[in-house]
Amino acid sequence: MTENMPISRALNAGLRRSLETNDRVLLMGEDIGPLGGVFRVTEGLQSDFGPRRVIDSPLAESGIVGTAIGLAMGGFRPVLEIQFDGFVFPAFDQITSQLAKITNRHEGALQMPVVIRIPYGGHIGAIEHHQESPEAYFTHTPGLRVVSPSTANDAYWMIQQAIDSPDPVVFLEPKAKYWQKGEVDTEAPALPLHASRVVRRGTDVTLVGHGAMVTTLLQAASLAESEGTSCEVIDLRSLSPVDYGPILDSVRRTGRMVYAQEAPGFTSLGSEIAATVTEKAFFALDAPVLRVSGFDAPFPPAKLEGTYLPDADRILEAVDRSLAY
Repeated sequence: MTENMPISRALNAGLRRSLETNDRVLLMGEDIGPLGGVFRVTEGLQSDFGPRRVIDSPLAESGIVGTAIGLAMGGFRPVLEIQFDGFVFPAFDQITSQLAKITNRHEGALQMPVVIRIPYGGHIGAIEHHQESPEAYFTHTPGLRVVSPSTANDAYWMIQQAIDSPDPVVFLEPKAKYWQKGEVDTEAPALPLHASRVVRRGTDVTLVGHGAMVTTLLQAASLAESEGTSCEVIDLRSLSPVDYGPILDSVRRTGRMVYAQEAPGFTSLGSEIAATVTEKAFFALDAPVLRVSGFDAPFPPAKLEGTYLPDADRILEAVDRSLAY
């Protein structure tokens, strides 16, 4: 059975299904109850499952994560909402010093099935701390799984797969795409949680990205096709661990790769992807792996976000540079 829905509703449906099928699942976050969250992802869930399963928390991110750690120790599966990306940093110590390390500290005997939902990225015209891309902090931290859906179908299934994971999962939601609609197959997931996916076939250049950037890559690929260049587009989906198989297979065919991200470029996820592809597919490359990213500066005021964030033109410029080698 398939249904057309926006990503926000797909997440809501996925959370609802997990709440229905496992009474140890509970949701926690600021304003997620009657309001349904800032982006209405949890709308209607508290009225259906009650305030003991869908918990409106105090405005204290460190306390939210710390409480979730205790709940996980007690056998629950907490799903936390961090209201905006820039608000996660008060909880950073709890996430990286405790949540990510407890299972290893107990030699695998104590699981930490905690999901941390973080709306992230730009394109919504918001103020400071509301449009950041902090994924590199979490992908750098052993013990955390990090994923990001780019379609409604992935949002529906990946949130359920993340909740089922025995390990802590940082679940990054591209907030600019909450209202982007897509077909959702409610019968079976298309892919495992940590698989990358080829979303467009091509022969000349491999374009790779995650989250909201996948839509921009597809726009760039369409424009490139009108100019006679065939681009293959790969959605990373899982940021840690990374499924390199489809990426390397593609690069060995095209000989060229461009990675695009909203986050700043220095010591970023794109840096790691570029280095690994260069190491593992060096002799297949006809040009260096190129990166397109946000600038190495704090996220600017809303009026400047269009300059800061990569667009199709910046990606095509990188494609042209790659083809010129």
